Amino acid sequence: MKRRAQILGTGLIGGSIGLALRAAGWHVSGFDNNAQECEAALSKGCIDVIGDDLDASLVFVAVPAAVTAAVVLDALAKRVDDPGVIVSDVAGVKGDICEAVSDERFIGGHPMAGSEQHGIAGAREDLFLSTTWVLTPRQNTSPDRFADLMSVILEIGASVIALEAHDHDRLVALISHVPHLVAASLMNEAAVAAESDAALLQLAAGGFRDMTRIAAGHPGIWPDVCFANATAILKGLGDLTDRLAMLSEAIAKRDRAALTTVLSSASVSRRALPGRTSDPDLLSQVRIPVPDRPGVIAEVATAASELGVSMVDLEIAHSIEGGYGVLIVVVNRDEVDRFQQGLSAIGFPSTTQVL
Repeated sequence: MKRRAQILGTGLIGGSIGLALRAAGWHVSGFDNNAQECEAALSKGCIDVIGDDLDASLVFVAVPAAVTAAVVLDALAKRVDDPGVIVSDVAGVKGDICEAVSDERFIGGHPMAGSEQHGIAGAREDLFLSTTWVLTPRQNTSPDRFADLMSVILEIGASVIALEAHDHDRLVALISHVPHLVAASLMNEAAVAAESDAALLQLAAGGFRDMTRIAAGHPGIWPDVCFANATAILKGLGDLTDRLAMLSEAIAKRDRAALTTVLSSASVSRRALPGRTSDPDLLSQVRIPVPDRPGVIAEVATAASELGVSMVDLEIAHSIEGGYGVLIVVVNRDEVDRFQQGLSAIGFPSTTQVL
């Protein structure tokens, strides 16, 4: 894989990808409809040169969700004679985009990273360190193409999980889209209250600041995200409204037991959020013989995601006789048994080896 990349959209995410790739030794070109953003990206060192690079082996599309599919299709059309190019995107909603782009050279993506700063000014080389980057492979995604893209994402510090596009949209509605709307609502409620009581915002301590931090993000990207993922977001808001109504009722009735149950359950769940390990001594290889065909990487990677298993690294060993190969997946040692049992259930036997 040639270490040449193209960034289409040099804002916060695109600029950060450029910085991370250049730090890893890639040559990065970039383009943005906003000429000032593009010049700023060049000045900041996010890209090596402004413009198209039809020799790039990797293209990241980092534009608003509403126009992502069109930009992806245009990038693919310009490279119609390049079967090896990989095009990915960073949009927060995947279903509509993946339905609109059927080309096997495209793999949808969504880095779960961001900043309260807007545009290229907020771009950081380390933005993706220790974050999760979702990929949405399909049946026509080749194992090699997926492995190549995953290796690049691992190189810039993120871990990868694979999800079906509509599963991604359903899940991020709950853990990203609804929380952003709730944070915005809470911040607006406090701001209105502060108009009649100026001391209110001066009293804002850590809890309030933590809950409303994401409300400072760029408001311009959110209408497209909300409209594209409306069904899942509306369900999430409805379920949350029901939970708030239950809390209101418990408080109104002075129901200590009900209120304590809710708060205790939340405390336990919050402390149980999974962490990540980076200690090589705690990692193992899982070796999975697979047929050498498109779609197999999606099956294995999606199974890992559904089982809650983090793929720390992935390699493909092809048989010289053709027809089959071995996926070598590195996972946390305490996840090996669960991963192997899940693989066996879908018809993939495996062996393991401690690193």
